[in-house]
Amino acid sequence: MQADELLARASSGDQSAFTDLVRQHQGMVFGLAYNYLRVRALAEELAQEVFLQLYRYLPQIESSEHLVHWLRRVTCHRAIDYTRRLKREPQTPLDDLPEPAVEFRESDPLMAGALRRIVATLPEKPRMIITLRYQEDLEPAEIAELLEMPLNTVKSHLRRSLNILREKVTRSLGEVEV
Repeated sequence: MQADELLARASSGDQSAFTDLVRQHQGMVFGLAYNYLRVRALAEELAQEVFLQLYRYLPQIESSEHLVHWLRRVTCHRAIDYTRRLKREPQTPLDDLPEPAVEFRESDPLMAGALRRIVATLPEKPRMIITLRYQEDLEPAEIAELLEMPLNTVKSHLRRSLNILREKVTRSLGEVEV
């Protein structure tokens, strides 16, 4: 079944079509949330909220492309809201959280973990921009549209963030003997 036909059926109240839409896009929504928040339980909660909001908003979605854009935009804004909320709430120690059930296969897990920790030190919006650029492989113009920011602001966030990340990775690698 084509994506636009599935969307039309879901919009008209077909529950199985909506379930299929969720299945098609849950990986993208959860992945974006998880790579930004770095806590599986929060990413799952955020994804649930995004799809609940989609259910209410479904009649206004015009096409499958609009759906993907809408899901990314809502996920980004919700993730940023979550981090703002977390700054005001007490944090749960990492040892108390369950281990992720899905293993990420990376060529160098130590380097990937170090890079994720370094990216997590960036402020909220630059971190989301980096995540959208390198996880979702979006172009700066697409990120600007998604986050409703000027293109030059997105480009300057990317440039500054990459410089910061480059310096931190260099410092981090300089401390380890090879």
